[in-house]
Parts: sequence; C-alpha cells; structure tokens
Amino acid sequence: MHRRWLFLSAAAVLIVASLTAVLLTGRKSEARDTAATPAASRHASAPAATTSPSASADATAVSPRPSAKATERKPSASATTASAKPAATTAAQPASGSAPLAGRIRPGVAYQGVATFYDADGGGACLYDAGGDVMTGAMNTADYEGSKACGAYVVVSAANGASITVRITNECPGDCAPGQIDLSAQAFAKLAAPSAGRIPITWKLASPSGLGPLSIRYKTGSTQYWCGIQVIGHRNPLARLEVSSGGGWRSLKREDYNYFLSEDGAGCGGAIRITDIYGQQLTVNGVAVRPNVVQPTKVQFAAH
Repeated sequence: MHRRWLFLSAAAVLIVASLTAVLLTGRKSEARDTAATPAASRHASAPAATTSPSASADATAVSPRPSAKATERKPSASATTASAKPAATTAAQPASGSAPLAGRIRPGVAYQGVATFYDADGGGACLYDAGGDVMTGAMNTADYEGSKACGAYVVVSAANGASITVRITNECPGDCAPGQIDLSAQAFAKLAAPSAGRIPITWKLASPSGLGPLSIRYKTGSTQYWCGIQVIGHRNPLARLEVSSGGGWRSLKREDYNYFLSEDGAGCGGAIRITDIYGQQLTVNGVAVRPNVVQPTKVQFAAH
C-alpha cells in the first residue's frame, strides 16, 4: 500500500513537469515571432510618410533654396530702388561731382563753339589791369555768367590739332553765341591764320601749374564803411568770397564787373575767405583797405 502511493505521487510529479515544459515552450515561440515581425501600425505609417510628407519635409527635399521665379516675383525693396534710381554720384554727373560749386563751366566737359579775335590788351569787363599777358579771351555772355568765368583758364583747341591756354578777362556780349570765345589776336594766331577770321573750336576748363600766390585788391573808393574786393591770379574759378563779420563769415555778392561788394562795410579790412568751385577754401588775414592796390598773399589753390 505504501509503495503504491509512492508510485502514484511520482507519476503525478512527472505529468505536472511535462505540462509546465510544454507551456514554457509555447510562450518562447510566441515571443520570438513578436520580435521578428514589425507591428502592423509601422507598415501603415511608412507608406503614409512616403505618399503624404509634411510641408517642411517637401521643402527640404524638393526645394532646398528659393526658386528663381519666387525671387523674381518678390524682389527686395532695396534691389528695386538701386536699379530704378542709380546713384546720382556715379557716372551720371561726373563734372558736378568733382566740382560741386561750379556754374555753367564745369571741369572735364568739352564745350563746342567758334573762335574769333579782337585787339585785346588783357583788360576788359573783369576789370583786371591791362598788361603784357595777352593770351586772353572774352567769354560769351551766357558762359560769362555774371563774371563767374572771370579769371578762369581754358584750353582752346582747333580742328587742325593746335591748342592754346588763355585766361578769361573780358565778356563778349551781343554777337557772341554760347560756346564762343573772342580771343586776343595773338592767341587766335596760335590756332589759325588771322585771315580765317572765324574757326570752329572746342574748349575746356584748365587748372594750370606754375602760378604764384594770388592777390587781393580793394576797389577804388573802398573804406571801412563800403568796399569792393577782387581776387587776382587764382588758379581755379571762384565760387564764393566771405568776410569775417559778427563772429562768423558773411558771403558777399559778386557783381558782373568782378568785385565782391560789402555795401554796409561789414568785414572791410578784416579776414577774407575765398572758395573755388572744387570747395577748396583759403583764408587771408591782414589785407588793409588800400583802394586800387594789388596786395600779394602767400596762398594759392591746388591744381586739379
């Protein structure tokens, strides 16, 4: 009886062990299948990502930089402004850019006209003294411009290649057309035979080297209560003349006979500041009011 019970117990143990082994084997197999096969949701999401990518993904893959058409449709404001309004300081206005205070006669510009001649002595409407320098010319009224041309040096060239530098000392009114210069007989003879009488020319502003210091002269009748001031021998055309007055500078009006007037006497006998068409400024001190006396200074404008 005791042995039968032991046998039955042993058999029961074996049966339980076998069942346990079978169950463990099934779970391991299921676990292996799960790890080797992706979930159905992963398969669904992958095609969706390929067929319907997000907007950002499409921009990166298809258009990594803006297209040319997009740039053309919406140009920047600065690009539009630059193309429509070129800088005024480039090739558009070279003459005025290099001489901001110039009048009608500008450096770097070749003017066309005719040359005639007359018996000049160096004097004329600009009220310079007559003298030995007869390489001079009288400028037509338009380009004389109310005495702005007085003292200017210009290079006059003829069609035959000859050229001469003259100083403007006079005005040619009436019959002289814009562009015309009435030369001294000696200057005309450097370009053509006097028998020609009238020849086509081109001329342009010059800034000659080899000049000494400029001079100042007070007009006849000048006092501390009224004065006219003239500048003589300046290398470049003048744009302004100012006098020291009231702790500052006062600009004087230039008359068509080439004197700057102080009708109330302000600044007469004081410091003088002169400016050329290029903006260069020279200050002269200690010029006494001595009417009709040419008083040399120690300054001159730089050549251009």
